Amino acid sequence: MENDVSEQELEQLKYPVGKFTAADGRTPEQWKESVQMIRLLAAGLTAAVEPLTADQLNTPCRPGGWTVLQVVHHLADTGMYAYLRFKRGLTEDSPLVPSYRQDLWAEQSDYTEEPAESSLQLLELLNRRFVTLLNSLEESDYSKSFESAGLGKMTLDIAVQRYVWHNRHHLAQITALIQRSRW
Repeated sequence: MENDVSEQELEQLKYPVGKFTAADGRTPEQWKESVQMIRLLAAGLTAAVEPLTADQLNTPCRPGGWTVLQVVHHLADTGMYAYLRFKRGLTEDSPLVPSYRQDLWAEQSDYTEEPAESSLQLLELLNRRFVTLLNSLEESDYSKSFESAGLGKMTLDIAVQRYVWHNRHHLAQITALIQRSRW
């Protein structure tokens, strides 16, 4: 893919499902839909990347962006982070949760040397636990919150929405690359 893309094209490559927008006043049915989406996230990611070769996995999803492999490992790391901050928000009184340097994490050796399968398995197991936890919540639990240094105060409902969006966003980046590259 050429590195000579317009700002509008780059924006579409960065945000193929659009930027995150939180929905207020969600219903229990909408929460259940989010839980179902989380249940299916790892399977969708696995289906997209399992057929890829090593060269394809090491292809950036967009100019100046991470490779497919880095995105897969990023999704596992952010999944762990999201799960832990969610549990803190559920069990503590609006805790302050730290942010982390995703860009620097993506430069570490586990993002380039570890096979995708390790993060795919991790994400599958992590999301299974997340789904179990989410299925046990009371309606009032979704209004509990945490404070993120990077994102500000966030209810657990919005945290779930953001987690689903984040995974859909990166999966769409990968599938768009696969389609553009005709793999």
